[in-house]
Amino acid sequence: MSHTPHELLEEFPQQAEQITALRQSDAHFDNLADRYHTVNRAIHRAETDVEPTSDDNMIKMRRERMVLKDEIYAYLRENA
Repeated sequence: MSHTPHELLEEFPQQAEQITALRQSDAHFDNLADRYHTVNRAIHRAETDVEPTSDDNMIKMRRERMVLKDEIYAYLRENA
């Protein structure tokens, strides 16, 4: 499979260790990261026409990814 852009560790490289630690120790953060990973992969599959989708669904998924990313960023800042 080709490289999937927007992975969390690429989006927040300075917090890579913190992300790894929180995924192992914080169930809420792990759930956020899993949800982000799931929607990010779905977007990548749609963008590469592996699983085409409608424009409306693509917009919905991108908004969901953005909201999750903002939530993850806020969580990382709060737990720094």
